Amino acid sequence: MQGVSLAINLGRRGGTRRLAFVSAVVSLIAVFAAVGSTIPLFNIYRAEDGFTNADISLTVVAYSAATLSTLLVLGRLSNHVGRRPPAIASLGLLVLGCLLLLNVHDIGILIAGRLLMGLGAGLASSTLTAYIVDAAPARPTWLASVASSQTVMLGLAVGAIASGALVQFGPWPRDLIYLVVIGLLLLSAALVAISPETVTPRPGGWRSLRPSVRVPVRVRHLLPVAAAVLLATWATGAFYQAFVPALVADQLHTNNSLVLGLVFAAYMGPSALGAPLGGRFSPAAAQRIGMIAFLAGWIGLITAISTGALPLFIAATIIAGAAQGIAISAATRGLLYGSTLPDRAPTFAVVYLLSYSGATVPSLISARLSTIFALPQIALGYGGLALVATLFTAAAAHNPHTRDDQEQPEF
Repeated sequence: MQGVSLAINLGRRGGTRRLAFVSAVVSLIAVFAAVGSTIPLFNIYRAEDGFTNADISLTVVAYSAATLSTLLVLGRLSNHVGRRPPAIASLGLLVLGCLLLLNVHDIGILIAGRLLMGLGAGLASSTLTAYIVDAAPARPTWLASVASSQTVMLGLAVGAIASGALVQFGPWPRDLIYLVVIGLLLLSAALVAISPETVTPRPGGWRSLRPSVRVPVRVRHLLPVAAAVLLATWATGAFYQAFVPALVADQLHTNNSLVLGLVFAAYMGPSALGAPLGGRFSPAAAQRIGMIAFLAGWIGLITAISTGALPLFIAATIIAGAAQGIAISAATRGLLYGSTLPDRAPTFAVVYLLSYSGATVPSLISARLSTIFALPQIALGYGGLALVATLFTAAAAHNPHTRDDQEQPEF
């Protein structure tokens, strides 16, 4: 009877952890579906409200800057108060952002709504990703790193496609997608609320609010290449948010919102498919393979932009998207090597600090330059960044040190 009781308890524990894993994945998809839902509306805002490419780029900067600030201050909070309270708070911030975006007719409202989304996404990036890794099944071994790094991309793709379809074919084109996303966010909050906690609350929550950027010593040598991968790939994601709506309309000659959503999803969606492929290789090899293919995608993108070839643009986008999935998941897998539960939230905070730095700084520069240079010239600049990151990754990528397996994590 004692053996039967133990088996039942283990089964219940496994079932509740599966619920936590599913809730965290669904919630992270909902967060970034909300973020991606705005993108197909950018051309409507440009046409109906007179927003410029520089205005749209500044909304990307506001979103990314808010995310960076949240990660710096709140990136370790879930280690002290548990995963669920910050996760529910992040979903609430996204709901507030969507409510604000229901009435966009001024660039200040759009910036404010995106800023609220950035605050929520920053809190979710460190908390929900750590929650996913805490609750992930042990097999397959790549599942934790792929789910934590690629659910973001999947959410962005889902949000962009759903938004494009509803804008193009549904009623209330400026509002309906936000109402749908609000419902998904509220459902996600309910799922998290009934899911088990994976962290025992402990003192030090207030001290954790002091800005801090650190990863375990055992993987610190992997950080430069991970930074190159994350900066280049997330800069490209920001390029798609800020400039691809105008490129699709002006250079590729279509105003269809669904096409715009599909083009953006063609970059984000394949990332989730490419990530498991990277699990077949060591982290260093996968980063090299991913970044070389990423650069090949950028060469195709620049060629398509200069010739106005939409099919080539979509094909190159898919290649770049799958390649970034390989490279990002490999970089994340390396940084998570040998991680303990307290390591995870700080490590993901660093991962997303690098990611959103890649989204913020080039966007800020390109927003200034968009009044001087044409979009094809700005695309060349992003392609140059991809080239530099690829060369550095090919030369400097390393695997985690297996000799450190027995060491305690240091900070």
